[in-house]
Amino acid sequence: MQQVSDASRSPGYDPAPTNSRALIVDSIRSAGTVSRVELTQITGLTAPSVTTLVRRLIDDGLVDEAGRGSSTGGKPRTMLRIRAAARYVVGVHLSADSLTYVLVDYAGAVVARWRRAGPGEDSDPEQVVERIATETTELIERSGIDPSLVLGLGFVCPGPLIRNRGVTSAPPSMTHWVGFPIHRRLEERLGLPALLENDATAAAAGTRLTTSHDVSVMAALFMSEGIGSGLRLNGNVYQGAHGNAGEVGHICVQIGGPQCWCGSTGCLEAIAGPATVVAKARAAGLDLGSPRRTGVAAFAAIARLALTGDSRAEAILRDSASWLALGAQTITNMYDVQLLVLTGPAFAVAGTIYLPIIQERILSSAFGRAVDTEVVLDERGHDAAAIGAALMMLRSERAISA
Repeated sequence: MQQVSDASRSPGYDPAPTNSRALIVDSIRSAGTVSRVELTQITGLTAPSVTTLVRRLIDDGLVDEAGRGSSTGGKPRTMLRIRAAARYVVGVHLSADSLTYVLVDYAGAVVARWRRAGPGEDSDPEQVVERIATETTELIERSGIDPSLVLGLGFVCPGPLIRNRGVTSAPPSMTHWVGFPIHRRLEERLGLPALLENDATAAAAGTRLTTSHDVSVMAALFMSEGIGSGLRLNGNVYQGAHGNAGEVGHICVQIGGPQCWCGSTGCLEAIAGPATVVAKARAAGLDLGSPRRTGVAAFAAIARLALTGDSRAEAILRDSASWLALGAQTITNMYDVQLLVLTGPAFAVAGTIYLPIIQERILSSAFGRAVDTEVVLDERGHDAAAIGAALMMLRSERAISA
């Protein structure tokens, strides 16, 4: 039997589509514009198969011909592109602090986004599902999109979880979600296919690459209410067996360290995560506004103090960054990463403090210097997980074959 060496086809990946129609759509979307001849080279399909599949996609209104390409000596080739307005998907990122919605077109571009206050720590999951359904419908209506063109919804939340089933354990702010059949209830209420993923994993899919060189291996270090990471290999997101790959927040960085909500001790998240940062700031007497302000909202208040000259706030954040740099270095060393992107709502508000500390740590080692690992801030950190949720739904067999 022939062995398939392509990692993107192995279990645990957000894989390249396996049916031919889906493979053609995904290849055109990834390329932007591409000729039929190039599609045979990219996909390995025969020229007659590509011609037939492309004709059907054009007839279905999903693909357009986009003029002629540059001549290579013969007749210029006809280029193909995705019809962006042919279909849409919705991405939703849930945390206790916020609900972020994005609407993404068939080409993968964000056409609308909406960030709302989160449901809070004591929310009833059934009521939150109802709210998500209502606000998703409102987002589509406000965007002027025909609802029949919406293929499905990608939904992400903090892990760990069982992909497309539900949350198996959760931080204190989301304990009500453990065991709740979120995937099934979303599909029932919305009447659409839904995809359930870990927020940090999705962020790796939703991160925009802004670098001057080709990147085949990139990682996203994600910080929202907790800390996680995602890995992208040759454009495909590695998810692990259940969707929880990259739980860097739960590696032990201090033997005998503080108890973590996950049950272990000395976890990176317990030592340097936003909840710990907030607790230290309150213990130091920093004014974070209302005592009811928690999570990323309270963390953002600390960042604002630090960025406006409060030395105590800055010291607390710099200490957190020093610990996070250990996690970042672990990721880059283990996976030989070319690019590390700091993303998520917490980095969106405090990334300028964390970035130089993490850069210095990675480049202090022989591994980081040898490969010149680049560390950057994501320009759309607030929305990366929601965008990734939508893009992963868009690439799923259920959406791409519709």
